[in-house]
Amino acid sequence: MEPAFKPKITPIDRIQENLVAKVERRALNWLCARMPRRVSPDMLTAFGMFGALLVFTGYLGSNLDPNWLWLSIGGYVVHWLGDSLDGSLARYRKIERPRYGYFLDHSCDGFATTLLVVGIGLSPFVLLEVSLVALAGYLLMSIHAFLSVRVLGELRLSYLNAGPTEMRLILIALTLAMYIAGREAPVLWQLNPFDIFVGGVGILLVTLFVTQTIQVARRLAVEEPPLN
Repeated sequence: MEPAFKPKITPIDRIQENLVAKVERRALNWLCARMPRRVSPDMLTAFGMFGALLVFTGYLGSNLDPNWLWLSIGGYVVHWLGDSLDGSLARYRKIERPRYGYFLDHSCDGFATTLLVVGIGLSPFVLLEVSLVALAGYLLMSIHAFLSVRVLGELRLSYLNAGPTEMRLILIALTLAMYIAGREAPVLWQLNPFDIFVGGVGILLVTLFVTQTIQVARRLAVEEPPLN
């Protein structure tokens, strides 16, 4: 049965200029071609969320034993597979559901990132308050991306040549550093090197949000000059 109401779907220009985009795309296409037919995009979305839960559990468990950090590292790989493959598989099989996929994917992204960043803050290596600064920066950039879809028809998936995959690689490297170095002593006020790094990423994201907002506002001001 056809739905009673079909809203107009405006094409979205996906902008992805991260460093590993070409290599990642080849890998995803290879995986999509070999994915069993019984595996659906929704199953992969759930798989990615399971990976985020593994990351969170690993960071929480690291309060008891640093070896739990290996669960977080494995969780990042699981999360990458699910999060990167769900939309790729839908496009590969030409079974996209644009509104449903956009809504579900970005809703899961927000929840998964909250699990990852809060998990870092609940570990013994980074203060929760510092992690929340990074989470605020991520959420601000998410708001900017969603607003850009509405006013520009563009979904930018990378900034400063870095996208979600590069961020996962950075977080894996950070987690390995936690495992190797252990709990670091404060070096600036009550902040240790891990606090400074995570807080610095948060400040960078907030700064990027401000600069990108100014740029888009200037562009829109030119495209839509005052009427009087």
